[in-house]
Amino acid sequence: MKRVVALLGMMSFAPLISANESPLNVVTTIGMIADVAQEVGGQCVEVEAMMGPGVDPHLYQANASDVAMLRQAEQILYAGYSLEGQLGAVLENFSHSKPTLAVGPSGIDPAELMTSQDVYGIDPHLWMDVSLWAQTIPAISDAFTTARPECQASIEANATKYEEQLNALHAWVAESIESIPERRRILVTAHDAFGYYGRAYGIEVEGIQGISTETETGIADIRSMTDVVVEREVPAIFVESTINPRTIQAVIDAARQRGHEVAIGGELYSDAMGDANTADGTYIGMIYANTRHIVEALGGTLAPMPDALSEWAERWEIAE
Repeated sequence: MKRVVALLGMMSFAPLISANESPLNVVTTIGMIADVAQEVGGQCVEVEAMMGPGVDPHLYQANASDVAMLRQAEQILYAGYSLEGQLGAVLENFSHSKPTLAVGPSGIDPAELMTSQDVYGIDPHLWMDVSLWAQTIPAISDAFTTARPECQASIEANATKYEEQLNALHAWVAESIESIPERRRILVTAHDAFGYYGRAYGIEVEGIQGISTETETGIADIRSMTDVVVEREVPAIFVESTINPRTIQAVIDAARQRGHEVAIGGELYSDAMGDANTADGTYIGMIYANTRHIVEALGGTLAPMPDALSEWAERWEIAE
Protein backbone atom coordinates (compact mmCIF):
# COMPACT_ATOMS: atom_id res chain seq x y z
CA MET A 1 0.00 0.00 0.00
CA LYS A 2 1.62 3.20 -1.14
CA ARG A 3 1.41 6.18 1.12
CA VAL A 4 2.33 9.44 -0.59
CA VAL A 5 2.66 12.53 1.57
CA ALA A 6 -0.05 15.16 1.11
CA LEU A 7 0.79 18.62 -0.17
CA LEU A 8 -0.24 20.37 3.03
CA GLY A 9 2.43 22.61 4.41
CA MET A 10 4.89 21.89 1.61
CA MET A 11 3.80 24.08 -1.28
CA SER A 12 6.12 26.96 -0.36
CA PHE A 13 9.28 24.90 -0.61
CA ALA A 14 10.53 25.05 -4.20
CA PRO A 15 11.87 23.51 -6.21
CA LEU A 16 10.36 20.21 -5.15
CA ILE A 17 11.17 17.89 -8.01
CA SER A 18 11.87 18.54 -11.65
CA ALA A 19 9.38 17.59 -14.31
CA ASN A 20 11.72 14.93 -15.73
CA GLU A 21 12.59 13.39 -12.33
CA SER A 22 10.21 10.92 -10.74
CA PRO A 23 9.78 10.62 -6.95
CA LEU A 24 12.34 8.44 -5.24
CA ASN A 25 10.97 4.90 -4.84
CA VAL A 26 11.55 3.98 -1.19
CA VAL A 27 10.66 0.67 0.47
CA THR A 28 10.74 0.28 4.24
CA THR A 29 10.25 -2.74 6.44
CA ILE A 30 8.03 -1.29 9.19
CA GLY A 31 5.42 1.45 9.12
CA MET A 32 7.17 3.62 11.71
CA ILE A 33 10.08 4.10 9.31
CA ALA A 34 7.72 4.66 6.38
CA ASP A 35 6.00 7.50 8.23
CA VAL A 36 9.29 9.27 8.99
CA ALA A 37 10.29 8.83 5.34
CA GLN A 38 6.98 10.32 4.19
CA GLU A 39 7.25 13.31 6.45
CA VAL A 40 10.87 14.02 5.53
CA GLY A 41 10.74 13.25 1.82
CA GLY A 42 7.42 14.89 1.01
CA GLN A 43 6.60 15.02 -2.68
CA CYS A 44 10.10 13.92 -3.59
CA VAL A 45 9.55 10.34 -2.40
CA GLU A 46 7.06 7.57 -2.86
CA VAL A 47 7.13 5.24 0.14
CA GLU A 48 5.87 1.70 0.57
CA ALA A 49 6.04 -0.33 3.79
CA MET A 50 6.39 -4.11 3.57
CA MET A 51 4.65 -4.71 6.91
CA GLY A 52 1.25 -3.24 7.63
CA PRO A 53 -0.95 -2.95 10.73
CA GLY A 54 -0.96 -5.95 13.04
CA VAL A 55 2.17 -7.50 11.50
CA ASP A 56 4.88 -8.76 13.84
CA PRO A 57 8.33 -7.88 12.41
CA HIS A 58 10.07 -10.41 14.68
CA LEU A 59 8.37 -13.26 12.82
CA TYR A 60 7.88 -11.76 9.36
CA GLN A 61 9.20 -13.69 6.37
CA ALA A 62 9.58 -12.18 2.90
CA ASN A 63 7.33 -13.52 0.16
CA ALA A 64 7.66 -13.26 -3.62
CA SER A 65 5.85 -9.91 -3.81
CA ASP A 66 8.16 -8.46 -1.13
CA VAL A 67 11.22 -9.49 -3.10
CA ALA A 68 9.73 -7.92 -6.25
CA MET A 69 9.04 -4.72 -4.31
CA LEU A 70 12.61 -4.61 -3.02
CA ARG A 71 13.98 -5.16 -6.52
CA GLN A 72 12.05 -2.14 -7.82
CA ALA A 73 13.07 0.11 -4.92
CA GLU A 74 15.72 2.79 -5.36
CA GLN A 75 16.34 2.88 -1.61
CA ILE A 76 15.55 0.44 1.22
CA LEU A 77 15.17 1.53 4.85
CA TYR A 78 14.98 -0.88 7.77
CA ALA A 79 15.22 -0.64 11.55
CA GLY A 80 18.29 -2.77 12.26
CA TYR A 81 19.45 -4.35 15.50
CA SER A 82 17.90 -7.63 14.31
CA LEU A 83 14.30 -6.42 14.57
CA GLU A 84 13.66 -7.88 11.12
CA GLY A 85 15.48 -11.08 12.02
CA GLN A 86 13.82 -13.28 9.42
CA LEU A 87 14.58 -10.70 6.71
CA GLY A 88 18.26 -10.26 7.57
CA ALA A 89 19.66 -12.34 4.71
CA VAL A 90 17.32 -10.74 2.16
CA LEU A 91 18.26 -7.21 3.22
CA GLU A 92 21.96 -8.11 3.21
CA ASN A 93 21.69 -9.37 -0.37
CA PHE A 94 20.01 -6.19 -1.59
CA SER A 95 22.56 -3.99 0.19
CA HIS A 96 25.13 -5.05 -2.43
CA SER A 97 23.07 -3.65 -5.31
CA LYS A 98 21.32 -0.53 -3.97
CA PRO A 99 21.34 1.91 -1.02
CA THR A 100 20.05 -0.03 1.99
CA LEU A 101 20.02 1.92 5.25
CA ALA A 102 19.59 0.60 8.79
CA VAL A 103 18.11 3.74 10.35
CA GLY A 104 18.87 2.73 13.94
CA PRO A 105 22.60 2.06 13.64
CA SER A 106 22.98 4.90 11.12
CA GLY A 107 21.28 7.60 13.18
CA ILE A 108 21.17 6.82 16.89
CA ASP A 109 23.97 7.33 19.40
CA PRO A 110 25.00 3.83 20.58
CA ALA A 111 25.41 5.16 24.13
CA GLU A 112 21.64 5.68 24.29
CA LEU A 113 20.71 2.12 23.37
CA MET A 114 19.36 -0.45 25.81
CA THR A 115 21.03 -3.83 25.97
CA SER A 116 19.18 -7.12 26.34
CA GLN A 117 20.12 -10.53 27.66
CA ASP A 118 18.81 -12.47 24.64
CA VAL A 119 19.95 -13.03 21.06
CA TYR A 120 19.25 -9.39 20.19
CA GLY A 121 21.96 -7.86 22.34
CA ILE A 122 20.35 -4.48 21.70
CA ASP A 123 16.65 -3.80 22.27
CA PRO A 124 15.46 -2.85 18.74
CA HIS A 125 12.22 -1.05 19.78
CA LEU A 126 13.84 2.37 19.37
CA TRP A 127 10.67 4.20 18.30
CA MET A 128 9.22 3.90 21.80
CA ASP A 129 11.42 6.82 22.91
CA VAL A 130 10.39 9.70 20.67
CA SER A 131 13.63 11.59 21.29
CA LEU A 132 15.60 8.56 20.06
CA TRP A 133 13.42 8.02 17.01
CA ALA A 134 13.88 11.68 16.06
CA GLN A 135 17.59 10.95 15.73
CA THR A 136 16.86 8.87 12.63
CA ILE A 137 15.68 11.96 10.73
CA PRO A 138 19.10 13.35 9.68
CA ALA A 139 20.28 10.01 8.25
CA ILE A 140 17.07 9.60 6.27
CA SER A 141 17.20 13.21 5.10
CA ASP A 142 20.80 12.78 3.93
CA ALA A 143 19.94 9.60 2.04
CA PHE A 144 17.11 11.34 0.22
CA THR A 145 19.05 14.48 -0.68
CA THR A 146 21.89 12.35 -2.05
CA ALA A 147 19.44 10.62 -4.37
CA ARG A 148 17.41 13.76 -5.20
CA PRO A 149 19.72 16.77 -4.73
CA GLU A 150 17.23 19.08 -6.44
CA CYS A 151 14.90 18.42 -3.47
CA GLN A 152 17.42 19.39 -0.80
CA ALA A 153 15.70 22.62 0.32
CA SER A 154 12.30 20.93 0.58
CA ILE A 155 13.62 17.85 2.37
CA GLU A 156 15.62 19.88 4.88
CA ALA A 157 12.62 22.10 5.64
CA ASN A 158 10.41 19.03 6.12
CA ALA A 159 13.01 17.44 8.40
CA THR A 160 13.25 20.56 10.56
CA LYS A 161 9.49 20.78 10.93
CA TYR A 162 9.12 17.10 11.77
CA GLU A 163 11.90 17.25 14.37
CA GLU A 164 10.04 20.12 16.05
CA GLN A 165 6.87 18.02 16.12
CA LEU A 166 8.65 15.02 17.61
CA ASN A 167 10.39 17.16 20.23
CA ALA A 168 6.98 18.51 21.25
CA LEU A 169 5.50 14.99 21.31
CA HIS A 170 8.34 13.76 23.53
CA ALA A 171 7.69 16.51 26.08
CA TRP A 172 3.92 15.91 25.94
CA VAL A 173 4.30 12.19 26.67
CA ALA A 174 6.60 12.87 29.62
CA GLU A 175 4.20 15.41 31.13
CA SER A 176 1.21 13.11 30.63
CA ILE A 177 2.88 10.05 32.19
CA GLU A 178 4.05 12.13 35.15
CA SER A 179 0.39 12.82 35.99
CA ILE A 180 -0.19 9.13 36.84
CA PRO A 181 -0.06 8.56 40.62
CA GLU A 182 3.40 7.20 41.38
CA ARG A 183 2.20 3.93 42.92
CA ARG A 184 0.24 3.19 39.73
CA ARG A 185 3.06 4.06 37.35
CA ILE A 186 3.63 0.51 36.07
CA LEU A 187 2.99 -0.69 32.53
CA VAL A 188 2.26 -4.41 32.09
CA THR A 189 2.17 -5.62 28.47
CA ALA A 190 2.28 -8.85 26.49
CA HIS A 191 5.94 -8.60 25.46
CA ASP A 192 8.88 -6.46 26.44
CA ALA A 193 8.65 -3.80 23.71
CA PHE A 194 8.26 -0.74 25.94
CA GLY A 195 11.64 -0.57 27.65
CA TYR A 196 12.66 2.64 25.89
CA TYR A 197 9.25 4.15 26.64
CA GLY A 198 9.59 3.33 30.32
CA ARG A 199 13.11 4.73 30.57
CA ALA A 200 12.27 7.92 28.68
CA TYR A 201 9.02 8.75 30.45
CA GLY A 202 9.47 7.43 33.96
CA ILE A 203 7.16 4.43 34.09
CA GLU A 204 8.10 0.92 35.20
CA VAL A 205 7.62 -1.66 32.43
CA GLU A 206 6.89 -5.38 32.80
CA GLY A 207 6.46 -7.68 29.79
CA ILE A 208 5.15 -11.24 30.04
CA GLN A 209 7.31 -12.33 27.09
CA GLY A 210 10.83 -11.16 26.37
CA ILE A 211 11.87 -8.67 23.71
CA SER A 212 11.30 -11.16 20.89
CA THR A 213 7.88 -12.72 20.28
CA GLU A 214 9.67 -15.85 19.05
CA THR A 215 10.06 -16.93 22.68
CA GLU A 216 7.32 -19.04 24.23
CA THR A 217 5.40 -17.88 27.28
CA GLY A 218 5.31 -20.53 30.01
CA ILE A 219 3.28 -21.09 33.16
CA ALA A 220 6.13 -19.65 35.22
CA ASP A 221 5.95 -16.40 33.22
CA ILE A 222 2.21 -16.12 33.84
CA ARG A 223 2.65 -16.87 37.56
CA SER A 224 5.48 -14.36 37.92
CA MET A 225 3.51 -11.58 36.24
CA THR A 226 0.41 -12.39 38.30
CA ASP A 227 2.52 -11.93 41.45
CA VAL A 228 3.52 -8.45 40.26
CA VAL A 229 -0.03 -7.46 39.35
CA VAL A 230 -1.52 -8.65 42.65
CA GLU A 231 1.24 -7.35 44.93
CA ARG A 232 1.34 -3.95 43.25
CA GLU A 233 -2.47 -3.76 42.94
CA VAL A 234 -2.11 -2.90 39.27
CA PRO A 235 -5.48 -1.57 38.02
CA ALA A 236 -5.02 -2.28 34.30
CA ILE A 237 -2.77 -4.23 31.93
CA PHE A 238 -2.53 -3.90 28.17
CA VAL A 239 -2.84 -6.04 25.06
CA GLU A 240 -0.85 -5.30 21.89
CA SER A 241 -2.02 -5.03 18.30
CA THR A 242 0.55 -7.56 17.01
CA ILE A 243 0.40 -10.09 19.88
CA ASN A 244 -2.20 -12.73 20.71
CA PRO A 245 -3.99 -11.49 23.88
CA ARG A 246 -4.17 -14.95 25.47
CA THR A 247 -1.23 -14.34 27.83
CA ILE A 248 -2.75 -11.10 29.09
CA GLN A 249 -6.08 -12.86 29.66
CA ALA A 250 -4.26 -15.63 31.53
CA VAL A 251 -2.80 -13.07 33.94
CA ILE A 252 -6.20 -11.43 34.41
CA ASP A 253 -7.80 -14.80 35.20
CA ALA A 254 -5.00 -15.79 37.59
CA ALA A 255 -5.19 -12.45 39.41
CA ARG A 256 -8.96 -12.80 39.76
CA GLN A 257 -8.50 -16.23 41.36
CA ARG A 258 -6.33 -14.49 43.96
CA GLY A 259 -8.96 -11.84 44.65
CA HIS A 260 -7.61 -8.98 42.54
CA GLU A 261 -9.60 -7.56 39.65
CA VAL A 262 -7.49 -6.09 36.87
CA ALA A 263 -8.90 -4.60 33.67
CA ILE A 264 -7.61 -4.48 30.11
CA GLY A 265 -6.50 -0.87 29.77
CA GLY A 266 -6.64 -0.90 25.98
CA GLU A 267 -4.74 -2.13 22.96
CA LEU A 268 -1.28 -0.65 22.49
CA TYR A 269 0.75 -0.38 19.31
CA SER A 270 4.14 -1.99 19.86
CA ASP A 271 5.68 -3.36 16.65
CA ALA A 272 3.25 -1.84 14.14
CA MET A 273 1.12 1.27 13.78
CA GLY A 274 -2.64 1.46 13.28
CA ASP A 275 -4.62 1.34 10.04
CA ALA A 276 -3.56 3.52 7.12
CA ASN A 277 -5.44 6.80 6.65
CA THR A 278 -6.17 7.06 10.38
CA ALA A 279 -4.43 9.07 13.09
CA ASP A 280 -3.13 5.83 14.62
CA GLY A 281 -1.58 4.99 11.25
CA THR A 282 0.99 7.76 11.78
CA TYR A 283 3.97 7.58 14.10
CA ILE A 284 2.79 10.58 16.10
CA GLY A 285 -0.67 9.02 16.33
CA MET A 286 0.75 5.69 17.44
CA ILE A 287 2.57 7.28 20.36
CA TYR A 288 -0.37 9.55 21.14
CA ALA A 289 -2.83 6.64 21.23
CA ASN A 290 -0.55 4.51 23.41
CA THR A 291 -0.03 7.33 25.87
CA ARG A 292 -3.71 8.16 26.02
CA HIS A 293 -4.62 4.54 26.83
CA ILE A 294 -1.88 4.23 29.45
CA VAL A 295 -2.60 7.53 31.19
CA GLU A 296 -6.37 7.15 31.27
CA ALA A 297 -6.28 3.51 32.42
CA LEU A 298 -3.77 4.18 35.21
CA GLY A 299 -5.48 7.27 36.60
CA GLY A 300 -3.56 10.17 35.08
CA THR A 301 -4.55 13.18 32.99
CA LEU A 302 -3.39 13.97 29.47
CA ALA A 303 -1.36 17.16 29.10
CA PRO A 304 -2.64 19.88 26.74
CA MET A 305 -1.75 19.34 23.10
CA PRO A 306 1.40 21.35 22.25
CA ASP A 307 1.19 24.08 19.62
CA ALA A 308 3.71 22.26 17.43
CA LEU A 309 1.23 19.37 17.08
CA SER A 310 -1.85 21.51 16.40
CA GLU A 311 -1.63 20.98 12.62
CA TRP A 312 -1.40 17.20 13.11
CA ALA A 313 -4.31 17.27 15.57
CA GLU A 314 -6.48 19.32 13.22
CA ARG A 315 -5.70 17.03 10.28
CA TRP A 316 -6.95 14.01 12.22
CA GLU A 317 -9.66 15.82 14.17
CA ILE A 318 -8.04 15.09 17.54
CA ALA A 319 -9.74 17.14 20.25
CA GLU A 320 -7.21 19.10 22.30
